[in-house]
Amino acid sequence: MENKTPTPQPKSPGKSLTNSFITFKKIIPEKKHGFTLVELIIVIIIVGILAAVGITQYSLMVEKGRTAEAKVRIGTMRQLAYEYYMNNGTVLTMTNADAGVDNTCASTGFYRYYVNFYPSNVTLVAARCTSGGKTPNASRGYYYYLNFNPVTGASTWACQWIDDQSSCFGLQPIWGFYA
Repeated sequence: MENKTPTPQPKSPGKSLTNSFITFKKIIPEKKHGFTLVELIIVIIIVGILAAVGITQYSLMVEKGRTAEAKVRIGTMRQLAYEYYMNNGTVLTMTNADAGVDNTCASTGFYRYYVNFYPSNVTLVAARCTSGGKTPNASRGYYYYLNFNPVTGASTWACQWIDDQSSCFGLQPIWGFYA
């Protein structure tokens, strides 16, 4: 007959790995889930900084959008200035009334409009109302203007902040213009 001595079987790998995992799990405790107070504060600070920058940029874009009102009105003023030049041969005697404006902040607009004169040019100005105009009023005033030469028909758009005479909305100021 045959030899019936049992041959040793290799240990099941599942058992030994399970035993090792259980031993490992006992040595290193489970990590607790959640955020620490420091992590939450850092996130709140980052969100606050992003919000501050975003609100500032949003306000600038809204203000830049309001220049559409000024462009339309100055376009009408330009037509009236050219008509005045054609009838009188000069723009030096032109008044605000001739350009259809009255230099006041009306409750229906964001700007006050007026006319400045130079020997051969007329500057049609929209000054942003900081009080008295349509709300919300600007916290920082600026001049949005068109320098127009009725003889040649040349026009140059410009913009400058009132407080420091620097450029605004990507338009360079025409140096020497102080409304």
